[in-house]
Amino acid sequence: MEGAEPFSASGGAQGALVIHGFTGNPYSMGGVAEALANVGFSVELPLLPGHGTAVEDMAATGWPDWSGAAEAAYRDLAQRCERVAVVGLSMGGTLACWLGERHREIAGLVLVNPLVRSIPADQREAVQAMVDSGEEYADGIGSDIADPGASELSYSRTPLRPLLSLVAGADEVHAALGDIASPVLLFSSRNDHVVPPHNGDDLERALGERLERVWLERSYHVATLDYDRAEIERRTTDFALRVTGAGP
Repeated sequence: MEGAEPFSASGGAQGALVIHGFTGNPYSMGGVAEALANVGFSVELPLLPGHGTAVEDMAATGWPDWSGAAEAAYRDLAQRCERVAVVGLSMGGTLACWLGERHREIAGLVLVNPLVRSIPADQREAVQAMVDSGEEYADGIGSDIADPGASELSYSRTPLRPLLSLVAGADEVHAALGDIASPVLLFSSRNDHVVPPHNGDDLERALGERLERVWLERSYHVATLDYDRAEIERRTTDFALRVTGAGP
């Protein structure tokens, strides 16, 4: 898909790994990645397996593929940089937390409307029943954006088996939230029609003073493309500079 290409920038000794969301691609995080590159970070914004091509490609992927790609990208960047911050939107935030639980050396995490709590049991059972009946796709979840002049480059359908795999991954992440040692900057949209804000509440309870929460009053789920995108980019770069020791 044109516009879904991964982004890479060679910068200084401090690194930033930026991760996009479920059924999305680097387009949704391009502004954040470029803002980090502009202040001197070495930046990697990978295209996760099954994303950015055709939804049929995603149907054969799942949490092990996405978490494996995130792990490989982090290790590669960490080998080249002194300190690394990780930034993620939605499922990218889930993956950022997953990395934070396993790598206590990560300088800091920036999470934008992350999924860290499984969907209710009745909803999961409903999705499983659809799969069992032979259905493979549901309506798309992309472009939950308040700004009418903006749109997300994402799949128009949601593959159901990968969705169940993501839910299982979120369960795994939720169980270990307390293992995150890094400072966290959390952006929560007050009106999010994809990931309920109570996911952020769980993070707040688990991390306490290690977490700074910023409420977004004007943006929906894909806040990095919405009315608050400039604030997200500014606060993200300030936070990343501070936790990596590259700024005040």
